[in-house]
Amino acid sequence: MRTIRIAFWGIVALCLIAIGIANRGMVTLRAMPEGLSDLIGVSPDVELPLFVVIFLGVAAGLLIGFLWEWIREARHRAESRRRAREVAQLRQEVGRLKTEKHEGKDEVLALLE
Repeated sequence: MRTIRIAFWGIVALCLIAIGIANRGMVTLRAMPEGLSDLIGVSPDVELPLFVVIFLGVAAGLLIGFLWEWIREARHRAESRRRAREVAQLRQEVGRLKTEKHEGKDEVLALLE
């Protein structure tokens, strides 16, 4: 199993290296369109290699997706916590009822019931 995992991550690494080598040209990222930046007088531009832009886009998409799912599943986690508390209370109640039922009886007979 470990060999398969190492082989998988090796293939992923080779693919990422190939993407990086094939897309190493510089690109300009603009925060605003040229017309708007000329009007305001501020032009926040950044020059980065294309593979960095691709990887940042994938990472941002993953983070947004993880956050979206975490928010979406909040009610399921709350329901799970509520049920866990209920189960703990019921177990405690069953234990209390068992001790009350067998109170004052012979221990051997209580175990048989």
